[in-house]
Amino acid sequence: MKKKILVTILSVAMAAAMTAGCGTAGSGSAGTEPASSSASGKSETEAGSMDAADAGTEANNDETADGGSAEMVSGELVEGSFKIGIAQFAQHGSLENCREGFLQGLAEEGFVEGKNLEVDYQNAEADMGNANTIAQGFVANKVDLMCAIATPSAQACYNAAMKTDIPTIYTAVTDPVAAELAKEDQMPTGNVTGTSDKLPVEAQLKMIRELLPEAKTIGILYTTSEVNSESSIKEYESLVEKYGFTLETAGVATIADVPSAADTLLAKVDCLSNLTDNTVVSALPTILDKASKKNIPVFGSEIEQVKIGCMASEGIEYIELGKQTGRMAAKVLKGEAKASDMKFETISESSLYLNTKAAENLGITISDDTKGRAVETFTEITAQ
Repeated sequence: MKKKILVTILSVAMAAAMTAGCGTAGSGSAGTEPASSSASGKSETEAGSMDAADAGTEANNDETADGGSAEMVSGELVEGSFKIGIAQFAQHGSLENCREGFLQGLAEEGFVEGKNLEVDYQNAEADMGNANTIAQGFVANKVDLMCAIATPSAQACYNAAMKTDIPTIYTAVTDPVAAELAKEDQMPTGNVTGTSDKLPVEAQLKMIRELLPEAKTIGILYTTSEVNSESSIKEYESLVEKYGFTLETAGVATIADVPSAADTLLAKVDCLSNLTDNTVVSALPTILDKASKKNIPVFGSEIEQVKIGCMASEGIEYIELGKQTGRMAAKVLKGEAKASDMKFETISESSLYLNTKAAENLGITISDDTKGRAVETFTEITAQ
């Protein structure tokens, strides 16, 4: 894999040649077969070269914070062709945002899908068997790097690549230590690193108390096999008393268990606080519908959950988390660092998101002070 960075300024002669109709440099290599997956998995292999006039890609369709564009990024293209696999565990907003941000972060560093970067995207549809199959397929196809979105996919990719030199860069992993992807000092356990979306639990509890001064009991639904969720619940348990709450939890094994578990939990609580639990988030519309019928507010863990009906959230911005992950992956692809030598990273600041329509439907008034510190406020509920 070539890692020499193209820094030579294009000469007038080269520019003239391109004007005359020559192909662009650094175009992607021919497409390969997607990694094998079970019938329920999704594949979106995006490969092959692209004309300069069609340079817009998923990685940079949305402008970056500093005005990134296809023209600017292509001026910094990394020489060579690269193939990566993106393993996403489930289909929901926060993980989609991670993937979008990841590709933007790579593009900012000179890896542009359709030019010098071939991307094989696969979704496990919240099925661990699919996640393992996808990871094994990426290894068999000898990708240069695997991006794993969410803990189950991160564990699957790391385990599949254990006997190879293929690095895994993860994102949306709440507790990399509990997932055995990192040590207590944040250093990797192997050829794996990435970013954590650790929840700002104390900020969330403080916000819930502010909005619901009379509430006594918070409920949390979680997947019993997700170490992320178990880690978050332990933190809730250690902090709820400080804010005058008690905690009720209900565990599920699969998405099919969510409706009955939600019914049981809603009978015991004054509100629900949602985690970044992939199975539960996938069933969030069902939970919101049941909670609404009982006039019980649901608090989300990130912006996408607030858009679709959670009343509020103290969460992180997942596109920014993805960008941060993409920049880490770029260092590995360029040969500037090894995944095994890089500490995992986090976003330390949380942001308040509000949905005033959800509050109105519940008969809850949000103070002007609270509205004033919200990063974004939604006045409608958007269907997922």
